[in-house]
Amino acid sequence: MKTLRHSLHTAFKTIWLEKWVHLLAVLSISIGLSIICAFTMITFNMDSALKRWSRSFGVVVYLNEQISKERETSLKNRFMQDPDISEVNYISKDQALKDVRKTLGKNALILDAFQFNPLPSSFELKLKRSALDPIIITKKVKAIGLMSGVKEVQYGEKWLSSLSTIAKTMKIGSIVFGSAIFIAITFITYCIIKIFFSRRKDDIETLKLLGAPRLFIKLPFLIEGFFIGALGGTISSLLLFGIYAFTSFKVAEFMPSINLFVTSLPLLAYLVIPCVGALMSLTGSYIAVGRIRY
Repeated sequence: MKTLRHSLHTAFKTIWLEKWVHLLAVLSISIGLSIICAFTMITFNMDSALKRWSRSFGVVVYLNEQISKERETSLKNRFMQDPDISEVNYISKDQALKDVRKTLGKNALILDAFQFNPLPSSFELKLKRSALDPIIITKKVKAIGLMSGVKEVQYGEKWLSSLSTIAKTMKIGSIVFGSAIFIAITFITYCIIKIFFSRRKDDIETLKLLGAPRLFIKLPFLIEGFFIGALGGTISSLLLFGIYAFTSFKVAEFMPSINLFVTSLPLLAYLVIPCVGALMSLTGSYIAVGRIRY
């Protein structure tokens, strides 16, 4: 307990005496964390948007004109048993014609020129979120297209491929940026603690002569690193939440549609950010005091 009290007193005394250096370190850490958190939030929003849009994504299977009712029933049962398909809707020729008439409105008169219903019957297949991968869907569409009674299969290939590529790129970018920020914050704390250690070299030599244990000498530096990392993370968390709140309430007043694309990180994430900052900074402090011989 005495060691902890002494370490806390020494750490906060140093923080106060070297407040400008520590302030610079805190701001550097908060900026670094804000960048990676903003990138993570963008990735999170992209993933959320993809999940929302995926609910309306489907594959349309057009059937042959001469297909029998038995074959239609067989295809429906096969689609319903597919683990990647969440919903199967059958649209008859008559229903398809009614839908087209409704869509055309006043221009539906052009359909009267046909002496027969030119539209085929079809199945609309809704896919599960786990199956929304271009490779999986391409294989599935090819397999469906080879089935007996199927005339054509259509789906938003380019749309899905573009969204999937963007989402994967953002996730990889988050990992790369996160690793870079982790190294940068660790290095910043390492340099600061190393400088302070050198400045207090005489005091440390005195403590060594008095028989002070290594933990007694190390702990104040570790507390300093933990404090500046936690404070930097807290500022980053508040800044990130402030940007989200401003966008959701102020910007949405004249641009309501923005709420369809902006989603907040889970509340737990705002509590984790200071802990992540503290861990990064503490790592730098630990490396700094571990590499210096005394």
